[in-house]
Amino acid sequence: MADNNLQPLLEVKDLSMHFVNGKRRKQSIVKAVDHVSFDIYPGETFGMVGESGCGKTTCGRTIIRLYDPTGGQIFYKGVEISGKMTREKRKFITENIAMVFQDPIASLNPRMTVQEIIGEGLKIRGMEDPAEREKVVVDMLERVGLQKEHATRYPHEFSGGQRQRIGIARALVVKPSMIIADEPVSALDVSVQAQVINLLNDLKEEFGLTIMFIAHNLSVVKYFCDRIAVMYFGKLVELATSDELFAHPCHPYTRALLSAIPLPDPVSEKTRVRLSYEPPKNRDESLLSYHTVAEGHTVLCTDEEFEEIMKNY
Repeated sequence: MADNNLQPLLEVKDLSMHFVNGKRRKQSIVKAVDHVSFDIYPGETFGMVGESGCGKTTCGRTIIRLYDPTGGQIFYKGVEISGKMTREKRKFITENIAMVFQDPIASLNPRMTVQEIIGEGLKIRGMEDPAEREKVVVDMLERVGLQKEHATRYPHEFSGGQRQRIGIARALVVKPSMIIADEPVSALDVSVQAQVINLLNDLKEEFGLTIMFIAHNLSVVKYFCDRIAVMYFGKLVELATSDELFAHPCHPYTRALLSAIPLPDPVSEKTRVRLSYEPPKNRDESLLSYHTVAEGHTVLCTDEEFEEIMKNY
């Protein structure tokens, strides 16, 4: 659990990432991330959830500067990593933040061996000695539950769970202080999901990592994360600790997400009511603001909606 009395490790302030869709007169603006703000503290596992297309992956990719943000600021260890990209800024980001991608197949180069994939970051960092790189790669493979002989194989020779372990090893080999894990278990079987989550937990303790965990499976996030941010159509609509969010979900979209979690009892599953969320039509977006429900628990709503929330809290 993170100590929130510490200075934030990552500060995201009013972050926006808009894309232009179409050409010329038919252009439209897609607000994938729209004025999102949050902090992540050292040693914390920060979850970001929402349905597909809500902007959570775009948010992660913008933080690590795979996308250039449209607006807002990003600070890491007090250093601004948004704005115009420079060689020094790129070096600072890659030394401190690594990413584990969602698709364990597409994210690995099929023409490279596992040793080359994991060792590429070391080579870029200046580790020229092949024998030294091999030693570090083999050590990292063993830490993620693979074996030395796997180093000479190619990605297509592994299962989905093993490929994701390779992706985790590639991220950790350069010793970052923070990892952005973009739905790392969504493409895996349930039994393998548990193995990868337990692996991430163990590695977090071993390396003293801070993790931003992007997912749409709320059951996984509840188990793994200290705090959870809920995204809806590019907006961060609710933020709270894991226990608080599951005990007192305030935003109707959060309640809809929680109602979709399957139950292990087939009898109650038949009678369970699943909620849906449709935002009020013609609502003035300028009336929305963040309100504090409890310490560390904020929700995006109008003043009238907040009064109703507090009546039922």
